Amino acid sequence: MRWIVASSLKARFIVLGLAAALMYFGFSAVTKMPVDAFPEFAPPRVEIQTEAPGLSTAETEEILTIPLEEVLAGLPGLDVMRSKTVPALSQIVLIFEPGTDLFQARQLVNERIATANLPSAIGVPRMIPPLSSTSRAMFVALSSDEIDMIQMSQTAFWMIRPRLMRIEGVANVAIWGERLHHLQVQVEPERLRTHDVTLDDVMTVTAEALEVGILPYASSSVPGTGGWIESPTQRFAVSNILPISTAAELAQVPVYDKQKTDGSPLTLGDLGNVVLAHPPLIGDAVINDGEGLLLVVEKFPWGNTLEITRDVEATLRDLEPGLSGIEIDTTIFRPATFIELSIDNLAEAMLIAAGLVVMVLFVFLYEWRVALVSVLAIPLSLMGALLVLRQLGATINVMILAGLVIAIGAVVDDAIIDVENIVRRLRQHRAEGSGKSTASIVVDASVEVRGAIVFATLIEIVAVSPVFFLEGLSGAFFRPLALAFALAVAASMIVALTVTPALSFILLANAPLEGRESPVARWLHKNYIKILAPILKKRPAMFATVAVIVAMGIVVVPRLGQELLPEFKERDFLMHWVTQPGTSHEEMLRITVEASQELRTVPGVRNFGAHIGRALASDEVVGINFTENWVSIDPEVDYATTVAAIQEVVDGYPGLRRDVQTYLKERIKEVLTGTSEAVVVRVFGPDLDVLRDVAHEIELRLSSVEG
Repeated sequence: MRWIVASSLKARFIVLGLAAALMYFGFSAVTKMPVDAFPEFAPPRVEIQTEAPGLSTAETEEILTIPLEEVLAGLPGLDVMRSKTVPALSQIVLIFEPGTDLFQARQLVNERIATANLPSAIGVPRMIPPLSSTSRAMFVALSSDEIDMIQMSQTAFWMIRPRLMRIEGVANVAIWGERLHHLQVQVEPERLRTHDVTLDDVMTVTAEALEVGILPYASSSVPGTGGWIESPTQRFAVSNILPISTAAELAQVPVYDKQKTDGSPLTLGDLGNVVLAHPPLIGDAVINDGEGLLLVVEKFPWGNTLEITRDVEATLRDLEPGLSGIEIDTTIFRPATFIELSIDNLAEAMLIAAGLVVMVLFVFLYEWRVALVSVLAIPLSLMGALLVLRQLGATINVMILAGLVIAIGAVVDDAIIDVENIVRRLRQHRAEGSGKSTASIVVDASVEVRGAIVFATLIEIVAVSPVFFLEGLSGAFFRPLALAFALAVAASMIVALTVTPALSFILLANAPLEGRESPVARWLHKNYIKILAPILKKRPAMFATVAVIVAMGIVVVPRLGQELLPEFKERDFLMHWVTQPGTSHEEMLRITVEASQELRTVPGVRNFGAHIGRALASDEVVGINFTENWVSIDPEVDYATTVAAIQEVVDGYPGLRRDVQTYLKERIKEVLTGTSEAVVVRVFGPDLDVLRDVAHEIELRLSSVEG
């Protein structure tokens, strides 16, 4: 250590130049680090969804879910397999052991799916893109009083979604409330009987009339049947130009060679209504009491929430001239607002802490040069820690910043001990008239306390080392905090060995240090001795007092509540709205609109958005009886009062399973258990009727538990 300190003094200007370069280039690099609210806390997971239009829940599970489970069982590194089946959709979630390469796992899953023996008439298993733990980056709500829902759905699907998918970090954009453009023949049974036409006849004629039909056995299911004509010198491609593009044109298509009573050809229009409509909805959206579309932007695990949000908003501004008549709202759920507020608050806390440190240093050391040396150690140590975190691929989040804030005390302590001892030795040698050089005094003073500081630093790092061995959710959350703390403390030790002695030598070599003792420190020292003397004379009473305090702590600790994380004051809230299975879409829509109208009367609630059921390739695998209501509240209103008012409104809807929570809490529960419920009991067995009976008995017993 003596060699390091002595070398730093000899090359002091180089050391300070490197420190300045570290701050300059480090700031540029750190500002480009991805930013998120919290670290990634989900293990590697792969999700497969398979659509099965028209099948019931039991049929979907038997035909799709169980065969896929059997194929995927036994994958290398597989920890947990979860499956969920709802009407017309099968979902399988594969959770792999921590440390598993996500892309290799996806490749293995893809290879296994290819071997599955599934019916050809249903959908193809689709692997959902890898998503972040807090997958939802933001909501984009679309509503209009001028454009019908089908046209707005076309605009969202063909214009808005492709542009958003091009943004770096965006994994998926699910559209709730989407009305797909369909030409439909809505037949009337009486007319079919009158003309002796079957439903299969109508389906076949319709499929043959279109460019590519949906019936696998029809000739139109194979596109590109035109071929070519070859001459001695040229080849001419033959393409079929479809004359049918509107409902009126489809209505004129004849049904084979059948005729009406007047001898004219029987057409599809004679068998019912041929219209432009949409299929039955698997999900819907409510935007501020009315119909609309809700675009949920989901991000990759490596996505930067702040950058994605800014890019999405910039893209929508660019598209705005072409979206006449459509109202766009991006504030219903915007996690970037919470991230910005959190970072601002922590940055403010760091500035306040640094300011207090400066004030305390000046008051107690009573020398601005000494205070400056100690203060400069703070940003250097924190910047060094951030650069290492950047190389490790970490994101800037609340836990990282909290670790750095906690480390400020230790960082300053390293510098203070060193510079304070240097000042003391300089005063001593000057008072004694020693001819020893200032450089030698600085080296000796630094080395004198360096051993104790190194050991203290190692003790601090060892003290937090158990956090690195935590597993599961606790480890995912607190490892970044402990890592940031340990890196900042380690960087502080390096700064204290190099920068602090060099800067002390430059600033204190010719500084007047005699007679500069702080009057505050002198007064505190004097009174401390007065207080300590009588205490030492009454040692038994002192020990008894300490024992009583410890005993009170032992009694109180078990009564304290337990939470993994503190209550974060997020400004976006979601409410689960679950009715009995079999509830119709119209009924869910009615209840949701009523809730929207009532919630928007709460002072401070800015807007409302809800998604009912599910969307294609979305992160919600639920039936039409499941709704999530989302509101955002104004930052200016009282947080507790507004949340209580929202809870009161939600409690006014009996007969529903409902709650009020933040997105982070919901995601933590879903990662742990696969559901957003606080307690989950799973019942296994081959007989569905027996399972229902056992589940009902468990429900009765749990309902008597308080809370």
